[in-house]
Amino acid sequence: MKKRITVLDVGTTKVCTITGNLDSIMGLRVLGIGIAPSHGIEKALIADANKAKESIRESMRKAEMMAGYRLNSACIGVTGQPISSTNNKGTIAITHSDQLVRQEDLKRALDVALNTQTPVNQKTLHVIPRAYTLDGEVVENPVGMHGYELSVEAHVISGATASIENRTQCIRNLNIEIEDLILEPLASAEAVLTEEEKQSGVLVADIGGGTTSIAVIKDGSIYHTSVLPVAGQQVTRDIEIGLGLPTELAEEMKKKYGSLLSSEDKEGDNTVAEDGHSVSHRDLCEIIHARVEELIQLILLEMPRTDYSRLIPAGIVLTGGCANLPGIVEVAQSVTHLPARIGVPPALVGVFSALLNDPAYTASVGLMLWKLRNEKQANQKGGQTKPAGIRRFFTFR
Repeated sequence: MKKRITVLDVGTTKVCTITGNLDSIMGLRVLGIGIAPSHGIEKALIADANKAKESIRESMRKAEMMAGYRLNSACIGVTGQPISSTNNKGTIAITHSDQLVRQEDLKRALDVALNTQTPVNQKTLHVIPRAYTLDGEVVENPVGMHGYELSVEAHVISGATASIENRTQCIRNLNIEIEDLILEPLASAEAVLTEEEKQSGVLVADIGGGTTSIAVIKDGSIYHTSVLPVAGQQVTRDIEIGLGLPTELAEEMKKKYGSLLSSEDKEGDNTVAEDGHSVSHRDLCEIIHARVEELIQLILLEMPRTDYSRLIPAGIVLTGGCANLPGIVEVAQSVTHLPARIGVPPALVGVFSALLNDPAYTASVGLMLWKLRNEKQANQKGGQTKPAGIRRFFTFR
């Protein structure tokens, strides 16, 4: 039996659509990829609905042409500010005559954990169970166990209602049904983290064009999520102002000549030139270094605890388009005094899928992997994933 899966990543600089088939025998196979420049989107938020809709339409059109079929539904990535998260606890009594925990008891405990005062301008995106306690003992899966009191610690993520509605309405106007909404830091974590890192404690930072998405994973489950309104475009803007370059040329020089390697690793202070503009290579790299160093410091300030070395002993995994800057790992290690590495999404099977084997497409690939795993979990339980709705349950276990 085949099931069609489509994901849509609407970012500040690009819109990426991936579609493919999930086959019970052959697994996932990518059939279409559509990438289009973003217009009308600032810091991952819809600024001009008409321009944004056309960018999304173009991305989906390219994926449709490659796949040979029309798209009518998709799993949508959510990012941008404001995103907030908290760890809540829900406790319930087990009242069945046999005192055995049932699946519905887990849902009831999660509902209690969710029963907090959410501001009217916020919508809950995810309620993610982190740990269960049965009669004071930590258990991995309490279903079928005997007990009297069940507690769950859950990570609750919410986003601004207006920004979520603007994004979803823009997509619905293209006659696309929204199957799922998934926070992109979770998708990025799904794509690039190892099981060992998730257990030990790790931070993944997806540094895109307009925002930096952050997820902290500890003990195999999500611990903290946030989104910074600072990313690659701020680096470009500093180059533009500092060197007196047009925006597009500043972006081109950043990608072509930008480096964070120390000065002794460079061959002197050469002059680099593009389109009749020449600048000092050292000046270019110093501007980039200063902004990226500041960004790493801002990421640390987003940590929920000051003793971050204990929270994330596995260090930092950097991904997103800015992770392609040479030397960014060394800067992260210097600032944090923790291990650091580049996160590259795994290769998917299918047409032109090697194109996605780049940190710039981590969130896009992560959305596909998230949807894939949830489909497998639903099939294992003999059920099916639930259709559209804001609240989503997700766990790394």
